[in-house]
Formats: sequence, C-alpha cells, structure tokens
Amino acid sequence: MPSTNEIRSTFIDYFTKNDHQHVPSSPLVPQNDPTLLFTNAGMVQFKNVFTGQEQRPYSRATTAQKVVRAGGKHNDLDNVGYTARHHTFFEMMGNFSFGDYFKEGAIEFAWNLITKEFGLSKDKLLATVYADDDEAAELWKKIAGFSDDRIIRINSSDNFWRMGDTGPCGPCSEIFYDHGEDIFGGPPGSPDEDGDRFVEIWNLVFMQYFEDPPGTRTPLPRPSIDTGMGLERFAAIMQGKRDNFDIDTFQSLIRASAEVTNTDPFGTHKVSHRVVADHLRSAAFLIADGVLPSKDGRGYVLRRIMRRAMRHLHMIGTKEPTFFKLLPALITEMGGAYPELIQAKALISETLKGEEERFKTMLDRGLSLLADETNKLPSKGKLPGDIAFKLYDTYGFPLDLTADALREKGFTVDQEGFDSAMNEQRSRARAAWVGSGDNATETVWFEFKEKCGATEFLGYKNETADAEIQAIIVNNQSVQEAKEGDEVAILLNQTPFYGESGGQAGDTGYITSKNAIVTIINTQKKLGDLIVHYGKITKGSIKVGEPAAAALDHKERQAIKAHHSATHLLHQALRNQLGDHVTQKGSLNSVDRLRFDFSHSKPLTPEELQSIESAVNEEIRKNEPVVTRIMTPDEAVKLGAMALFGEKYGDEVRVVAMGNDKEKLKAWSIELCGGTHVTRTAEIGLFHIISETGVAAGIRRIEAVAGTAAEAYFKQNEATLHETASLLNTPSTQLVERLQQLLEERKSLKQQVSKLQHQIAVGGSEQNSAEKIGNIEYVMRNLGDVAPKELKSLAEGLVRKMDNGIAVVFSSFGDKASFVVAVSKDLSQTVNAVHLVQIASDAVGGKGGGGRPDMAQAGGPNAGDYQIAFDKILEEIKKLSV
Repeated sequence: MPSTNEIRSTFIDYFTKNDHQHVPSSPLVPQNDPTLLFTNAGMVQFKNVFTGQEQRPYSRATTAQKVVRAGGKHNDLDNVGYTARHHTFFEMMGNFSFGDYFKEGAIEFAWNLITKEFGLSKDKLLATVYADDDEAAELWKKIAGFSDDRIIRINSSDNFWRMGDTGPCGPCSEIFYDHGEDIFGGPPGSPDEDGDRFVEIWNLVFMQYFEDPPGTRTPLPRPSIDTGMGLERFAAIMQGKRDNFDIDTFQSLIRASAEVTNTDPFGTHKVSHRVVADHLRSAAFLIADGVLPSKDGRGYVLRRIMRRAMRHLHMIGTKEPTFFKLLPALITEMGGAYPELIQAKALISETLKGEEERFKTMLDRGLSLLADETNKLPSKGKLPGDIAFKLYDTYGFPLDLTADALREKGFTVDQEGFDSAMNEQRSRARAAWVGSGDNATETVWFEFKEKCGATEFLGYKNETADAEIQAIIVNNQSVQEAKEGDEVAILLNQTPFYGESGGQAGDTGYITSKNAIVTIINTQKKLGDLIVHYGKITKGSIKVGEPAAAALDHKERQAIKAHHSATHLLHQALRNQLGDHVTQKGSLNSVDRLRFDFSHSKPLTPEELQSIESAVNEEIRKNEPVVTRIMTPDEAVKLGAMALFGEKYGDEVRVVAMGNDKEKLKAWSIELCGGTHVTRTAEIGLFHIISETGVAAGIRRIEAVAGTAAEAYFKQNEATLHETASLLNTPSTQLVERLQQLLEERKSLKQQVSKLQHQIAVGGSEQNSAEKIGNIEYVMRNLGDVAPKELKSLAEGLVRKMDNGIAVVFSSFGDKASFVVAVSKDLSQTVNAVHLVQIASDAVGGKGGGGRPDMAQAGGPNAGDYQIAFDKILEEIKKLSV
C-alpha cells in the first residue's frame, strides 16, 4: 500500500519522465491574482501563462500545489470533520500543457498513470465528458477501450470550465472511481450522484476557446491543458479507504492529537480529532507562507481556522495550550515535501501557542454565555443575531465557530441579525480582501510589458546608463510625446534606477534627452521586471524612441544601500539574540531611515536592544565583503539563506552574504534579496536603533538609522546638547549633575512658595482677618497662580481659624479659574459648600463642581470674572445669615 508521500512522488516522477518541468508549489497567498484570497487550484500560478501575458521556458509542467479553501467563494470550513472529503487544506496534483499536447495527450497520460503506474483496475473507472464533446468521447474509447455506457455526457457547467466571464475556457473530462455496489450512490448525472459510491479522482480541462463577450467563443490559437487530482482523495483509493481521514497522513496527525489529549481517536471525540488534524495543516502552511492571525483579511480566516481547532481541543478536555504540540507530527509527515514547514517551525509553533493562550482566556466565558442562551431556545431554535455578534465582538468567536457549536445541539444562528450587527466590520473585511498585497498584478501594465518587454536593470553596478525611451504615459494614457510641465511615467529599455520593491525605496534622479530634462521623483517595479520612472518634465519635451541618459541621485542611493544592508545585519542580530522564530514581516529602506517589522511576542528590553545594536556595529567594523551570488532557490536554502516563504522566487535568485561567522564557518548573514547593497560592511557606517514598538499581535517594529542618516541624527542631538549646555551655562559633560541640581532647587523653591502662599492665605495679619455678616464669618482670597491642588489645604487653614465660618479661595492659570469653598464643621449642617462652589463656577463659565458639604471645588474658563463669583457668594452668605 503506497504512502501519501510515495503517491505524490510517483505522480511527479511520471510526468517529469514525460518531459514535464516540475514546478514547486506556489505560496498560498496568490502573487498574480488580486481577486483571490488564497491559492485555490493548481493552475493559479500559471494563470498569466494561459492568457498569454507571461512566457515560461517550458511548455509542459507538473506540480503538487498547496491549496486552501476556507474563505470567500471557495469555503469548505463548515463541513470539515463531518464529511469524508472536505478539507480546508489539501494538495492538488496536476499536469499542464501550454500549447503543447491537447486532448489525446492529456487522456493518454492520465490513463497510463492511473492504470499502469498506480495499477487501478479499468473495471473500476469511468469517465465524463461535456455533452457535445464528441472528440473526447472517441478518445476515451480509443485509449481506454471504454464502451458508450462508461462514458457519461454531462450537459452542465460542471463539465465546462471558465477562468471568468471572459477569457480561456473549455470542456472538461472527469475520471471517476467506483467503490462498489455495497456503497449507496449512482454515477454522475444520475439522481443518486451525491452518494459515495462514485468518487471523482481527476479532472482534465481542455482549454480550447476564448470567451469574449460571454457566450461568444473563438478557438484558441494554442489550446492548452489544465488538470487537477486531489492527493488526499486519490490516496484514500490507493490505500483501500473510503474516507480521506483514514489515509496515512491524517491518521498520523489524528493519533498525535489523541496521544497529546489522552483520548480515543475513534471514540466520542472522533470528529474533533479530524478537525484538529485538518486545521493543523492549513494553519501551519498559512503561517509558513507569511499569514498571521488578525482581525480581517487572510489573517482573519487563519484565526477562524485556528480557533475552530482550539475549541475542539477544549471540548476534548485540554486545559493548557495544546495545538502547537502537534506540529512535530505534521513536519514528520510533510516536511520532506514542503521544507518551508521546517524553516518556519519556530514561528509556527510560537504563533499557534500564543493564539491558543489568548483564546483560552475568553473561551470559557464565551461558551458559558452560549450555553445560557441556548438553554432559552426551543427545540431546533435560532440563536439571536445580536448574541452571535456579542460572542464575536466580545469573546472572539467567529460566526462559523458559533454555528459549529450550535449544530452539535441542533440549533442554528439568526444570520440576518448577525449580518446587521456586523455590517461595519464586514465592510472593512471586504476592503482588506481586495488585492494580493505589494505583489498584486496591475493589469494596465500588461500591454506595455507585451510591447516593450522586461526592463534590463543595470543598477547593481552602475548609477548611470544610456537608454532608449520605449513608452511615455500621461494620465494613464500612452502618448508619443510629452512636454514641459507634464507629469509622466517613463519606460526605458534599460536603467540604473531601482524600482520600489522588497522594502527598498525607489531611486530618484534625472532622465535627460537632447531636448529635455525629466526630474524623477520615484521609481516603481510592475509585473516583476517592468521598471517605471515617475517624474515631471522640467525642461523641453521628450518623444518615444529617442535616446536618453538616466542618472540616479548618488547620495540618496548610497543612503538607501546603507540602510538596506544594515537591515540584513539587524535581522540576523535579532535572530541571534531572540531566537530562530524571528522572521521579517515587513521593511522599509529609505534615504533617512530603516524600518524593520519582525515576529516576536513581547517588547525588547533596553539590554536586548543595546546588545543587538552592538552586534550590528561589530559586524560593520569588521569591514567584511558583501558577496552576491546567483543560484537556484534550492541551492540558496541549502547554503543557509533565509528565504521569506510567501515571497515568489524565480528559477534563479540573488543571495546576499555579509560578515563572517567563524564558529559556523559561513557568512554571518545570508539572505535571498533583490535589492542593492554596499560592497563592504564598513560602508554602512554607524548603526543606531531609535525606537522599538509593537505594531500588531506578535509583530514588533524597530526603527533605526545608518550611515549619513545616523551622522545627521547624532549631529542634531549634539547641537541640542550644546544649546542646552549654553542656556544653563554649564559644560555639557556636567549637564546631568546640573539638571539634577536645578530639579532639586526647583523642588525646594516650590515647597517654599507653597509655604509662603499658605502663610499669606491663613496668616493672622490685619489684611487676612475674617469679615462677618450676622453670625457667619467669611474670608475670600485671590491667591494668584497657586496650583489648584494647593487650594484645599489653604482653605482648610483659613476655615480652621473661624468658629462659624466660610473660606473661599481662588487661583488662576492663564484664563482658567479654580475655586475651593470650605465650611466649618458646625456651619456645614446649614451651609453646603457644594452649593456655594457651584455659584462660583457658574459665574466663571464652568459647569458646576463637587465635593462634600464642608469642602467643594470647581472651575471655569473665565478667570477674569472671579470678582463676580465672590460677589454672588457674598450675596448668598447674606441670605444664609438672616
């Protein structure tokens, strides 16, 4: 019985022997389709090849493609664990022909592989074709020897594939396996087709037409082939199983789940173990490809998957984080085929553990609320939408997790009510799903790439170059000529300008022709290798086809190179200091600074930051050469280069090595990078960390300066230091001591002032003696700019000298007034300090005050009206004395 890994290898080897290029799986985050949330089919990475917008050096290909279907249009999440063949993550094996072989070749390859290489019985197989595809039907008869009753014609969209409303399309032919008469179900197209007897194992798409507009089809000049075989589904057949979760890969993960939770893998918690096994695969691969849990977009879908698995672990009875403990079992099963799991092991483990720790703090309370609400529901009732939203908003329960928990008890969710409550959040999520990040394809540039070809980049060694103007774009329109004052985008056949990508800022400078000067303010990269220069014509006019000279700003390029090279050293220093879980999550290398985002769960201590900064500067001082080599991605990874999984790499990559790690007998830092760098580390100059902050859960950010930017930073600080020393008439070396002395003097003076103010306020001199109305003594004092916090003690001191008295004290800071009213204890039974201070507050434009009957405080914006406040309080005292 072949293992799943052996089946994958047999498939790839078979097509490789038949002149197919083995193309590694593309990342789960699509690089060439902004409409997709995740890669959901094997053909996604070849989409532009099929449409003719991209050329490859091969016309036949084979892949085992990672696929996730857990969000958007393709979403199998709700069914996972309850059915035999639904998964969030699976592998799609396929073979592709780009204008090479067509129907006959595809059918022959499929038939020989299934029956000869894998040894499936012809009697167990049947095929479907599109209703009017007589050619495919005849080929099945010729190649497989099928009779008409084994070739089923399907007249529906199930057997006609489209890339979209317009674009390549064509009929399909599916291969089905018959599990036998003892299983319920009928062949495809029959009333009982939804049964489990007949299982589709392979779909062959004959890309034959171009549809534009919908309904109008013209034959493609180069018909192509796109096939897809689900590895898990086919492995079940090869291993004599009828349930995908019974294959070796899943059984290993299910047994691991059962062992770590000390439960029966096939008992009460069978469904939960299946959910955990499936969701472990999708979560680990998504994290390895650069997705991290968040509140929206891809990160939100990942969080839903993780939390669904974690809830099932909670149902099994786990008390501590457990999900991450299953990662070694997954790596054992799939790490050989997908080394990114091994490379990202530390990050995956830390992310899974941290998310489960956060979720467990809310889980018990959320499940308790859910239980309370379901106890109120009638049999087969609906949970109110507002409750479902509360679970989401307060306890972090995604809707499908709530629905999953309710389904086990026979309840459903009020979807409309939830949607209403979630309207704003859903809008944000939809906005976050548009595009595929920095690498999203901008289709407007395809015509220029088709016409002009890739831009040759000369900027690794040159800062100037002679070139030809190939295209001029003004207001998104191609023009033949542009004149002074026009804002333009210019394409050259070759350029030294680096296009913004990989975190490195685009170059600035000038493009000059015989008659014109164009000031370039930014350079960007489109479609991978099309470099677009954005600027303004400051003199003359330019035309397509004329020669030009391109010269970038040398000082700015040098500053950018210093920052980019320092970023590589910083990345390695962080990993050395904090651990291998540290990986890059974003960067910016510009003229005046660098910004580096990385995976780490907590703030760095001052000691850690100092150690990291020192390590970077030590490598800079060594003045080791910076070595750049071109090699295949596999060779680079074997060398020890850090590859950013989730990034798209071609057949060849640039490997940048810096420094010398004598203990490990290799370069100190080795990374895959297409940016520009210094030639020796000492060219970076000085490196200094300015700040370290958090930007998201599990993501930290360092901002730093290097080279001339670091010099400018320290010069500014030094100028500030000298100016401060001059103002204090103190040598800069003694500034700390002088500042400490001044602070102590200030503290002492404040105490003296407070004491004097208190003496003035409560002293026994003539001017401070109380006045009297009837049997009530009173004192009203304007204390100037005394701090408001001092007023209460001063008022207490004044009222303490009176037997039956009221003290009103006022101070001002700018226009702001502050009042305190104190009433002696014997008088507070009849006179309320709160009432009096509210009178004062009204007089100065305030909004009342508060306190106790014997002590109250208030304020207002109009300090100049304090005398009005005194007069009104005096009027109230006169009333009270009667």
